[in-house]
Formats: sequence, structure tokens, C-alpha cells
Amino acid sequence: MSDVYTLRDVDVKQLNALALAYMGDAVYEQAVREHLLRSGRVKPNILHKEATRYVSAKAQASAVKMMQEIGFLTEEEEAVLRRGRNAKSGSVPKNTDVVTYNHSSGFEAVLGYLYLLGRNDRVGEIIGKTMQFIEHPNEEGAS
Repeated sequence: MSDVYTLRDVDVKQLNALALAYMGDAVYEQAVREHLLRSGRVKPNILHKEATRYVSAKAQASAVKMMQEIGFLTEEEEAVLRRGRNAKSGSVPKNTDVVTYNHSSGFEAVLGYLYLLGRNDRVGEIIGKTMQFIEHPNEEGAS
């Protein structure tokens, strides 16, 4: 699919932060679904409930704050995170406060940015760290 549609790195770096978050949301959602299926959680009602635990704005915001605290993100990723966090979506979040929603948008923008640049190893590292944190929130940096 990526061979059909090409974006130069300079194009990705100039994309609107909300467009990056849109892509990052899809990347993260697919990773969560795959994680759940591979871990044996296959009943539809369980899948939805478990997926919500990972993809909620609260979970994403908490995970990205933890990554910031332990210095897990690069300077470049921090800059994209700020762009995503500060972008004005024009919509009001339904189930969370605006600050949490903005942090989760920043998280998704980072994933979208890295994915579109083809930095899939780094996308995997960030998603892996996020899942560790969500599954084991009391461990220091979720190792």
C-alpha cells in the first residue's frame, strides 16, 4: 500500500498535527487489536472491553506522560507531541476532559508521524512501552 501512495519526509513533517493523529489513531488501534487476538482474547464482548482499556484517551495520556517522565521520547517526538497536544480539533471530547484528550491526540500524532516516515521499529517500541504501562501501571517506567 505504501508503494502506491508516497509522501516525502518533508511532506510528512508539514502535515497538520490532527492529520498525523488521525493516522496514529488507526496505527494504534490496529496494534491493540492484533495484541488482543494474539494474546488469546478472542470473544467479541471481551475484545471490545479490553480494547477500550488500551485506546481510551486516559490510558494514552497516562502512557505518554510516563514516557516523558522517563525520557523515552526523542526531542523530535516531543516536538510532534506538543504540536498534536496544542492542535485545536474543534470538537469537544465526550468521555474525558480537554487536557487528557489533547495529550492523547499528541500521542497519536507521534505514532502517525513515525509511521508515515516509515520508522516502524520506533512505532513498535512506543506501542510496546504503552502496552506495558497499561498492563502494569505501577512498575517504574513499566520496564
